[in-house]
Amino acid sequence: MADRAQAALLLRRMGFGPTSAEVDAAAATDPRQLVAGLISQGGPDPGATPLPTFADDPYLHPDQAAGKDREAKARARQAAQQQLTGLADAWVRRMATARGQFAEKMVFFWHGHWATSAQKVKSATLMRGQLETFRALGRGDFTAFARAMVRDPALIVWLDGQRNTAKAPNENLARELMELFTLGIGAYAESDVKSAAKALTGWTIDRTTGRAVFAPKRHATGDKTVLGTTADLDADGLVNLIAGRPEHAAFLAGRLWFRFASTDPLPDSTRTAMTGAYGPGHDVNAMLTALFTDARFVETRGHLVKQPVEWAVGAIRQLGVTAPPKGLLNGLRGMGQVPLRPPSVGGWPAGTAWLTTSSLQVRMKLAAAIAAAVPDPTLTALRGGGTTKLDALAHLLAVDGWTDRTRATLAEVAAKPAALITAALVSPEYTVS
Repeated sequence: MADRAQAALLLRRMGFGPTSAEVDAAAATDPRQLVAGLISQGGPDPGATPLPTFADDPYLHPDQAAGKDREAKARARQAAQQQLTGLADAWVRRMATARGQFAEKMVFFWHGHWATSAQKVKSATLMRGQLETFRALGRGDFTAFARAMVRDPALIVWLDGQRNTAKAPNENLARELMELFTLGIGAYAESDVKSAAKALTGWTIDRTTGRAVFAPKRHATGDKTVLGTTADLDADGLVNLIAGRPEHAAFLAGRLWFRFASTDPLPDSTRTAMTGAYGPGHDVNAMLTALFTDARFVETRGHLVKQPVEWAVGAIRQLGVTAPPKGLLNGLRGMGQVPLRPPSVGGWPAGTAWLTTSSLQVRMKLAAAIAAAVPDPTLTALRGGGTTKLDALAHLLAVDGWTDRTRATLAEVAAKPAALITAALVSPEYTVS
């Protein structure tokens, strides 16, 4: 049986902010069974906010923009922007409402891993499609997942894959595939990038459907030498080759540890357990199971600063807020993290990068907005007095406990529920997982 602190740690890391009821139930469960249950989440989630579709996506109707005047083109750009904002807003709401919290957390993880930004893609349809690929394939066979990703329309646009032809190979996707997505720096040479780019040639986007299509005449045929192997590689052959390299499993284990456990180096014993579980089938779920059940994972309590999205969505879930504040996306933007818009192909920062003075000011404003939206049933749990009220709030927010310093600060505003909640949400105990 897990203790409450261990259960809360697992649920915080494997979701966006567990409710007190979820932690109480998990505390009565064996940790391995708890992990297995969370990882097995999948399939339809009827309680989750659905992501919208966009039949009138301007990207899918390039012929309608041709020959239009400047004003009409500006309206098309504005429509595309509104659709992307709507998608981001719906996804944040889905994170908060999804019963399968771990399933949605993995979509968020992969969004930071295969970091693709709407800043360049400019199509809600393509960005939505990528999220659905993460959801459908991101917890099974990584090789099959990566084969789908090298022909993912949003990623192709983001990394100029549609410009990658036999006559003029573009190396962007090939380089990032090896450096950031599968192997890591130092595991390949420049000659490997050049040859890998040729293997990926031929894929482009059908602008009427938003789907990736293969154009044989644009593909570079013939032998290519990548990582010491010479063959007539295409996109699938390249991914199979890369995923079979010993550096790949260790690289992925490190990325999962970094995002779900600690920014400290991955311990050798944990890496061995994770890569062993990953095995020849490249089973992402098995690697995750090894991570969350490893003895070293429990020691990472307090190692991660919550990313702004994790922080905001967690607060909304735990406080029972059913109507998130209208300025939620603007608040996330002020803290430096808007879904669908990672800052670079390297993804989001981590750790103390989220704890700047300017972001703290925005965090306090957003915390106040969330506190103002807390419903009466939640406030009822905070109507005790003195120490009881502070302990009730810690229980509600899945915080293991307050330090004396934080407790003293909270006690000063304990008579004002909104101010108390605001102060708790910006406390170190809540900001750090």
